[in-house]
Amino acid sequence: MSICISGASGFVGSALLRRLKGREGKGVALTRKAVTKSQGFNSFYWMECDLTSSTEGLPEKLSDVDAVVHLAARAHVIDEKEKDPLEEFRKVNVAGALNLARRTAEAGVKRFIFISSIGVNGNQNIRPFTVDDSPNPVEPYAVSKLEAEQGLREIANETGMELVIIRPPLVYGPNAPGNFDRLIRLIHKGLPLPLGLVRNKRSLVTLDNLVDLIITCIDHPAAAGQTFLVSDGEDLSTPELVRKLAYAMGRPARLLPVPSGLLRLGGKLTGKTAEVDRLIGSLQVDISHTCDTLGWRPPVSVDDALWETGRDFVARIDND
Repeated sequence: MSICISGASGFVGSALLRRLKGREGKGVALTRKAVTKSQGFNSFYWMECDLTSSTEGLPEKLSDVDAVVHLAARAHVIDEKEKDPLEEFRKVNVAGALNLARRTAEAGVKRFIFISSIGVNGNQNIRPFTVDDSPNPVEPYAVSKLEAEQGLREIANETGMELVIIRPPLVYGPNAPGNFDRLIRLIHKGLPLPLGLVRNKRSLVTLDNLVDLIITCIDHPAAAGQTFLVSDGEDLSTPELVRKLAYAMGRPARLLPVPSGLLRLGGKLTGKTAEVDRLIGSLQVDISHTCDTLGWRPPVSVDDALWETGRDFVARIDND
C-alpha cells in the first residue's frame, strides 16, 4: 500500500514515517521546506510543496497512492505576532487542507485521513467529550480545524473520497513541541510550580498511540466516513503529570499549594487565561466509539510513555 504524508518532517509525521518504514509499497512525503531526503526513508518520494499556493504536479505524484494522511498545519504558536491569528490559521489549516484534498480526489486516491484537534469539541468540560457532541471551538486554531473538517466533508460528498477525521488532545512524547516542551523544561530545572491544589482531569495521547491509530485508519474498512477521538485511555491531573515526569527525570516535583482561583486571576491579569486553563481545567475524552468501531486499544500505557519521555529528555540535555 502506498501512503502520502503531508507534514512529513514534523513531530507526528516523522514518527509515522518511522513506523511505516519497511512496509511494502512506496510513498510520498510532502514538506513545506526542503529537508535532507536520505534519512533512511528511501521508499518515499520527498516533495517540497506549499499547500497554500501552488500544487502543480501533485496529482501525478499521488496517482499510485492509496491513502493521504494530512498532518501539515499551523500549530504551537506560543507567542502570536499576527494581528489576525484566525486568518493566518485559515490560510494553512483550512485552505491548505482543502487544496490537498481536491488534488487527492483528482488523483483518484481512495482515502484522506485528516488530523484535526479535540479543540473542535471545546477546551474544557465537566464530562468527557464524545464524538456525538456538538462542536464548540474556542481558540482560532480549533476554529480553523472545524472549518477544515466541514470543507473536507463537502469534498468527500462530492467526489466519493473516503474521509477519516481524528481529533487528538495534547500529543506528547520525546521531543514534543509547544506547551508540553515548556512544561517539561520547567520540571527539569526544578522550578516550583503553583499547581499543588489543582484537582483536574485531562486526557493526553502519547505519540506512539496516535501513530498507531493513524496506521489502523489507513486501511481499516470501518474507518471510512468516521470521526474518531483519541487518547491514552487514562486521564491525569496536572500534578500527577508533573510528578510522573519529574520521577522519570530524577527531579523533585516542586508543587506549591496555590488556590486555583488565584491562578485564574493571575491568568486574567496577565492575558494568559488560555494557558492557565490548560493547566488547571479539565478536558477528558471518551474514546469508546474509536475502540468499538476499530477494535483498537492504546498499545502504550501512560506510565511507560511518560517514563520514556522523561528519560529521553534527560539524555538529550546531558548530550548538549
